[in-house]
Amino acid sequence: MEPENPWRPGRADPPGLETGPGGSAGLRPIGSFFEAMPFGRAHVLAAPALFMAFVIESWEQLALVYVSGDLGDAFSIDTGRIGWVLSAVALGMIPGALVWGPVSDRIGRRAVCLWSLSAYGVIALASAFSPNFTVLLVTRVLSGLALAGICTVTFPYFLELLPSRMRGRAAVYLSIGWPIGVLAAVGVTQLLAGLGWHVVAIASALAGLWVFAIRAWVPESPYWLAAQNRHDVDAAVLRRLGVDVPDGTRFAVVAPERTGRPVELLRGRLLRITVLMLVVNFTYNWGYWGLQTWLPTLLQDKGLSMSASLGFVALSALFMIPGYVSASLLTGRFGRKKVFLPYVALAAISGIFFAYSSSMTELYVANFALAFFSLGAWGVWNTWNGEFFPTALRGTGYSWATAAQLVATSLAPLGGRPSPGSGDRVLHDDSVHHGLPGGGTALRRPAAGDRGP
Repeated sequence: MEPENPWRPGRADPPGLETGPGGSAGLRPIGSFFEAMPFGRAHVLAAPALFMAFVIESWEQLALVYVSGDLGDAFSIDTGRIGWVLSAVALGMIPGALVWGPVSDRIGRRAVCLWSLSAYGVIALASAFSPNFTVLLVTRVLSGLALAGICTVTFPYFLELLPSRMRGRAAVYLSIGWPIGVLAAVGVTQLLAGLGWHVVAIASALAGLWVFAIRAWVPESPYWLAAQNRHDVDAAVLRRLGVDVPDGTRFAVVAPERTGRPVELLRGRLLRITVLMLVVNFTYNWGYWGLQTWLPTLLQDKGLSMSASLGFVALSALFMIPGYVSASLLTGRFGRKKVFLPYVALAAISGIFFAYSSSMTELYVANFALAFFSLGAWGVWNTWNGEFFPTALRGTGYSWATAAQLVATSLAPLGGRPSPGSGDRVLHDDSVHHGLPGGGTALRRPAAGDRGP
């Protein structure tokens, strides 16, 4: 069998996406079939199918924010309880990520996407008819628990379908689903707001129908199939992806006996990778959500009305898109680390500039720069996260990364709640937390995938 971590400088593929020429006698490394794989129709269909996972996640976390007033009136609850309702999905996703990751290593990436999104659609629909606050809160938590499955496996799943030379560039594009979800949440909720929060919740539930697109367009991961010794099915999937596979071919992967065992992330060489991965995911998300959670309040300190703040958020989402695109193009040429670190540093500088902007022009320019660089870095980082672990532990490892992000998302508002007149200090602190800890830790991480194709 191949060593646990076959990557070395000069190779295009990171650890876990096994492409080396070795392998047990009579077995061909599964990754070797991805080196000359064309980017074809199967990939063109799989990309939008998985892209929608991030649109749905972004929508779900933000949609009810814009109809929270109607939500409070409907249940006669104060702002504190409204906050719990709005946070419930993220809270449910924390244990959900930890559960679904190992499950995906055992039953497959595709099965997790189908079951997760189906369950989310049913539960989200039920939440729209909640008779009281308690039922609404419980169904929102359960929605997050279900939704975590598809959000956790999407990146590693997509990486396991792509040709080796295109993984960095193509996977970053998945992250563009986040600003698209933000724009959808702003636009659709404003359109439907007059009909009540129930209608917005029902619109959220319709996302569950996307399961039919995933079922039709996305095949199971060839890496996972090889780990399960399902060689005939694996060969059929590879042919669907455009590779000529001889009949009777058998495939080799790294350490399949470790499948879905979380304790393996804390052993040997993986311990250091896992700890550093958790630190970066937590600190970077802490800074990002510390800024975003209280942005409307801080914008009011800067002189914008709440209605103007909504337009500000929408414009910021638009500037995220070229950030992702630029990061994708540069990653394909220079590798993950050489793009991620400058983008993180420029995001922190932009945040500090935003905190101390003295005019509306400076405010807009600084925030758009912040959106461009911070989300560009996120696109690279989400891809990088999926590349550090071998096939047998990839879903489990990525689930820990997702959980660390969600914990930070839940805790960041508690550490950054601004008092009147404290906006500059909060923005400065969160900008520094956004960039320096994550970037500093990334400097010490193995340069997985650091060489572009």
